[in-house]
Amino acid sequence: MIMDLEIVKATPDDVADIKKIEDECFSVPWSEKSIEESLKNPCSHFYIAKVNNEVAGYIGVQIFSGEGYVTNVATLPEYRKQGIARALMERALRNEMEFLTLEVRKSNLPAISLYRKLGFEEVGIRPDFYREPNEDAVLMTRYFNEKR
Repeated sequence: MIMDLEIVKATPDDVADIKKIEDECFSVPWSEKSIEESLKNPCSHFYIAKVNNEVAGYIGVQIFSGEGYVTNVATLPEYRKQGIARALMERALRNEMEFLTLEVRKSNLPAISLYRKLGFEEVGIRPDFYREPNEDAVLMTRYFNEKR
């Protein structure tokens, strides 16, 4: 894990950095306008990971009526395998909610492994969820109470 890692709430000033991460990490990245609108949404919670004051990753979570959904989590390639995605996920898990769910590419075995370690379980498949390339998504959820 990186020692100079700081996880902070994202602000409108972070849109360009988030967009850079989107462009580098996703084949179909969010637009700058989508990021800006999501940041303004009271149900959205965005956090950025800073390493030596440089934005290295981010996570977006939407929470409504106790139900949480990870919209995106990404780390710049040069910062991967250093605990940043785990730190971002752990920050998101501190929000008050009954469960947190996400989709992940079926082929993204490192991410699936991380989510399992954080208590997520596979609850379904979303066929052809991703584009460029087309791929199924594994739907994963972590529950925070025993009553389901």
